[in-house]
Amino acid sequence: MKKLIRYLNDYKKESIIGPLFKLLEACFELIVPLIMADIIDIGIKNRDLPYILRMGGILVLFGVLGLVCSLTAQYFAAKAAVGFGTALRRDLFKHIGELSYAEIDVAGNSTLITRMTSDINQAQSGVNLVLRLFLRSPFIVAGALVMAFAISIRVSVIFVIAVPLLSIVIYGIMMITIPLYRRVQKGLDKVLLTTRENLAGIRVVRAFRTQKAEKEQFGEESESLMKVQLLVGRISALLNPATYVIVNIAIIFIIWVGGREVYEGALTQGEVIALVNYMSQILIALVALSNLIITFTKALASAGRINEVFALKASVRSGAGVRNSAKEDAPKVQFKHVSFVYKGDKSAVLSDIDLTVNKGETVGIIGGTGSGKSTFVNLLPRFYDAAEGEVLIDGADVKDYELNVLRQKFGIVPQKAALFHGTIRENLQYGKEDATEEEIWQALRIAQAEEIVQNKQNELDEMISEGGKNLSGGQRQRLTIARALVRKPEILILDDSASALDYATDARLRRAIAESTDDMTVFIVSQRASSIMQADKIIVFDNGRIAGIGTHRQLLRDCRVYQEICSSQLSREEVARHA
Repeated sequence: MKKLIRYLNDYKKESIIGPLFKLLEACFELIVPLIMADIIDIGIKNRDLPYILRMGGILVLFGVLGLVCSLTAQYFAAKAAVGFGTALRRDLFKHIGELSYAEIDVAGNSTLITRMTSDINQAQSGVNLVLRLFLRSPFIVAGALVMAFAISIRVSVIFVIAVPLLSIVIYGIMMITIPLYRRVQKGLDKVLLTTRENLAGIRVVRAFRTQKAEKEQFGEESESLMKVQLLVGRISALLNPATYVIVNIAIIFIIWVGGREVYEGALTQGEVIALVNYMSQILIALVALSNLIITFTKALASAGRINEVFALKASVRSGAGVRNSAKEDAPKVQFKHVSFVYKGDKSAVLSDIDLTVNKGETVGIIGGTGSGKSTFVNLLPRFYDAAEGEVLIDGADVKDYELNVLRQKFGIVPQKAALFHGTIRENLQYGKEDATEEEIWQALRIAQAEEIVQNKQNELDEMISEGGKNLSGGQRQRLTIARALVRKPEILILDDSASALDYATDARLRRAIAESTDDMTVFIVSQRASSIMQADKIIVFDNGRIAGIGTHRQLLRDCRVYQEICSSQLSREEVARHA
């Protein structure tokens, strides 16, 4: 939690005022038993009604002042806690956004979501409660002890024994529950992961009729989470009864010893009542402290998990910047003996990739599943960094570019079409914030998506639901292609982005891209040989290595892997026609 305290720096005033007003409230509260003692010993004993009313008025005044102080403290504590949570959430979101694919793959989406939401809310609640009670509760306990000693040293020995016992109980339970709360949060991660996967893959689950298995898995994980929560709940539930037992035993002894003191004339009846009240105040303060400790224990566990995310350092860092402009004679893209291994894997996904792509070329990339096609194109904008070798853009190593400058060169259409909640216009302007109406429609025409938009009631202002769920797969893919084309990138990457399109639409799309992107270097990753056979250059991947580079005809003649792909997808007549 120490590492997160800096998020209260902008709320120093609120962090001081809140606890101070709680201390004022505690001072008023500590005076009340003394006034009650005077009412009993003077007003009631002497049947002095005006005195009772006068002192009663003072009690009401103290009550009102205490309420005002309490409300003021609550306001400033809440303001500081909400500000803390907002700043922390903003920084964590920014940090996650700066992580490379490698770190996000390791952490997992569901865990990151839990830490962005549940854990930050828990930490925020902990800060709120700490600001309200971390001074008040100890002050009440210490103040009640001092007041008790001022009334009777002999009876106060009971306080000296009871308070350490209460502290031992609270501290012991806290030490047991802290690791258990961490287990609860990890269990919550698993439940969230299962829920997220089921919601995202609901069609697959129903298509394969695995609802029963999914329900059983979810039930097991939920039950496991419930068992840990029940265990920590039972241990935490011991706190109140244990403290009440100790305090009530202490009150019995106070009345017993205090009664003897009254009989001997060393104490008055009002003072005994005051001592009982002080013990009750200690009880209430310690119960509040125990609740604070439980909440703060959860906050500590959550803070540890948040710090784990902050501890993830982005392996892809922005370069110092390429000083010289692109060399005219330099290839647009060049790989020099590049190899890549995913974190945690033993075998390389890409091995000794060496190739050159010139400006304006259209490059087709094909190969079997898991052959390294997507990994290859992900190295270009530095979503991952090569383990060995160099990736060059315009003759400069991609690691030397500032990330913003480097990625500005690219228009990327990922395998899974990703659209965001908002209008079609807003989604297309992700590619270029200041894109004009004409630029947007031009991109839609090239992407074969013009008709999609025209058929919508509000055209460009038609709302798209989260993930584009109110569009078909082909419509989503064409809109994501249009989004990439809007920015008119130097390098366009289409990562298997036409898999949901029919052959006719795919052919029109490729023809439109070829006609409209003369200077643009285009990488087309596809499982279909028909989608890339017209490319200037085709790269064939096989188990992370380049099995062949050349035109369609050259590869049909010289590359066995490409021959097998074509023979499995095309008829003999089609193969002969294009050979």
